[in-house]
Amino acid sequence: MDDERPDVLTIGRLAHRTGLSVRTLRFWSDEGAVPPVARSAGGYRLYDAESVARVELVRTLRELGLGLDDVCRVLSGRTTVAEVADAHVAALDAQIRSFKVSRAVLSTVAKRGSTVEETALMNRLARLSAAERKQIIDEFKEEVFGGLDDPRLRDRMRTFSIELPDDPTPEQVDAWIELAELVRDPGFRARLRTWMELNTPVPGQGHPHGASIWWARQIVQTVAEVRKGGVAPEGPTAAEVLSELFSERFQRCH
Repeated sequence: MDDERPDVLTIGRLAHRTGLSVRTLRFWSDEGAVPPVARSAGGYRLYDAESVARVELVRTLRELGLGLDDVCRVLSGRTTVAEVADAHVAALDAQIRSFKVSRAVLSTVAKRGSTVEETALMNRLARLSAAERKQIIDEFKEEVFGGLDDPRLRDRMRTFSIELPDDPTPEQVDAWIELAELVRDPGFRARLRTWMELNTPVPGQGHPHGASIWWARQIVQTVAEVRKGGVAPEGPTAAEVLSELFSERFQRCH
């Protein structure tokens, strides 16, 4: 019988020779990666010495992470190992970046003790594309600084941007998440817009010399006093103090 010849291997002998399971070899054979060179009289698959080398090549490519479709394309000559390797490196780089972002988000979640909802939001913010991150910053700049008649401010805002590297560190991802949460906060945008309006000169009605410096000093002193008195920054009393400061400044300027 053919399967008794020493130069012909049954799938069982091929498994023994390569150290792989019969099940794996049968699957690779069915997918066309390691086709049999012949069939025995009983219909069993037969392999030869070249099949052993082919199995080793398939195993090497699979251990490097290539799918069987790519392996078969290489073995059939439709592409080269170098071409597949280049594409696979790019895919691995993207996967590594994704893992790093996941690690950074999980690190932030653990540090903050975040809820499920907060975790979902942070994950979305961390995985935004560069274009989506730019859109968030552009919307913030337009809402806070748009329409203000200050050429120097316009020039500064035009060049202001936030860039997250393709390969960010956990600290950079954490910083981006904090920034994105802040600039997307409607309350923060409204307060900053009010501050900018009060401190941007109106054409033909320039503020008195030193007015902005005086008001900034007043804010610092007032906040220091109320904090010394035990007022929490996130409490209603703090909100009332800030509202009075802004209201007073607004009345002075109008």
